[in-house]
Amino acid sequence: MTGSIATPPDSLSPSRAADFMQCPLLYRFRVIDKLPEAPSEAATRGTVVHAVLERIFDAPPEQRDPRRARALVVPEWERLLARRPELAQLFAAARDAGESEGAEGGGGAEDGAGAGGSGDPAGGEVDRERLAQWLAQAEALVERWFTLEDPTRLEPAERELFVETRLESGLRLRGVIDRVDVAPTGEVRIVDYKTGKAPSPQYAGGALFQMKFYALVLWRLRGSVPRRLQLVYLGSGDVLTYDPDEEDLRGVERKLVALWQAIRRATESGDWRPNRGRLCDWCDHQSRCPEFGGTPPPYPLTVQRELPLALPGEAEGDGFGVTAGDRAGDPAGGEGEAGEDGPGQEPAGAAPAR
Repeated sequence: MTGSIATPPDSLSPSRAADFMQCPLLYRFRVIDKLPEAPSEAATRGTVVHAVLERIFDAPPEQRDPRRARALVVPEWERLLARRPELAQLFAAARDAGESEGAEGGGGAEDGAGAGGSGDPAGGEVDRERLAQWLAQAEALVERWFTLEDPTRLEPAERELFVETRLESGLRLRGVIDRVDVAPTGEVRIVDYKTGKAPSPQYAGGALFQMKFYALVLWRLRGSVPRRLQLVYLGSGDVLTYDPDEEDLRGVERKLVALWQAIRRATESGDWRPNRGRLCDWCDHQSRCPEFGGTPPPYPLTVQRELPLALPGEAEGDGFGVTAGDRAGDPAGGEGEAGEDGPGQEPAGAAPAR
C-alpha cells in the first residue's frame, strides 16, 4: 500500500457500517487495503437464494409455487458462476491421490457446473457430490420460504431496490433492499431475506439495524416512515417484524453520523484497532491481525478535505461501492448476518450466514 492514498469516506452502506462496529481493523482491511477474501459456500448460497426469490415474481401469481422456485436454483447458480468463475473453487475435487480416486469425473466449464461440471477456468475437477448437496440445501431454503410467505398474494413494488440519500450532515447512505411492498393504503413494508437462523431475543435489536438503516433512507427520500420492517429467516423458519417511528429513525441517524465521524478520524489517524471476538473465527485476515500475531499492510497516506458543518474531511467518492453484500451485511456479500448489529450491540449471529 506504500504510496497509495486513503481518503475519508463520504458514504456508508449497512455492510460497511457493520464492519466498523464489529472491528475497525476489519473495515480497514476491506475498504482501504481492499484485501481479497475467499468465497464461502454459505455466502454464495445466500446470493443464489436471493436471486431465486427475486426472479420468482417474474412468473404470474398462480405459477409461483415451490416446484418452479426449486427449478430456478441451478440456473441461478450457473448464471452466478458465469459472472464469477472463481466460485468454482468452492467445489473443487480433492487433488491428493487418496481422495481423487474416489472423486467423480469433473470436466470443463462446458459440462455445466449446475449439472456437476466444474466451470473451473483452470480445468479442475468438481466434487459433484458436494455440489449436489449444496444445491439441495439452497433448494430447501427456497422451499421453506413458501411456509413463511405466500407469493401468490404478493406483488412487490420493488425488488433489489438500490437506494441512496444524503443527510444534512453530508453523510451519504446507500444500500440495496431485497423487497418493498406497498399496501393499497400506501403503507410501505421493507422485507429482507436471511438464509441464516434468527438471532436470540437479546440480539434482535442488532439484527434490525440494517432494516432501520433502510427505513431511514426511504423516509428521507419519500417523506414518510415505512410502516413495517420484516426479516424473513429461511434457516430457522422465523419472521421478525418491527414497526419504526420518526423518533426511532432520528436516533439511527445520530448513531450513523457518529459512526461516520469515527471512521473519518480513524482514516486520518491510521488508528484502526482490532476488536477480538467470537466472529474472529470466520475472518480471512487473522494472518495480518495483531490479535493473532500478524502485521497489517503499511498504511497509506491520507487526504483531508473540508466538509460543510465543520465535519472533518470529504472525499469525492467513498472508496467502495454497494454490492450484494449490502443487502445482507455479511463478510463476503452473501449469507452474512454477522455484521448487522447496531452501535454498541453484540453480533446478531455467530457464524456468517446470510
